[in-house]
Amino acid sequence: MRRSATPANWWRADMGQAMPPRSILIVEDEPFIRYDLVDFFEDRGFRVFEAEDADEAIGLLDANHAIRIVLTDVQMPGSMDGVKLAHHVRDRYPPTILIVVSGMVNPTSAELPARALFVSKPFDPRYVLREIERLSS
Repeated sequence: MRRSATPANWWRADMGQAMPPRSILIVEDEPFIRYDLVDFFEDRGFRVFEAEDADEAIGLLDANHAIRIVLTDVQMPGSMDGVKLAHHVRDRYPPTILIVVSGMVNPTSAELPARALFVSKPFDPRYVLREIERLSS
């Protein structure tokens, strides 16, 4: 089941104008982990896209140029793993915030693209949100 939602709180009443929500792409092949992350970020006002592999993620990125944050697992089925996906995203969409996560492998900084953050699983999504805020400023 694919979900993509625009959060209800995208209206900035204090400014009297519509403010588009920040968009994040969650790339995770484990459905329960993906659903939890989707719910977490939607509850915090993000527009969330989800994919279970890199091929699906690339299609979503090509169709939705507003996505500026990608959180990807390393190990997943398909034509490329999350590290290769992160390099693809960095090459095609340089300003995108990249968060690479894994509970099985720990890529070195030399293996990751420039300005990518690695987070070990299991992780607290609040930590990831704080890092997104830090990297966005």
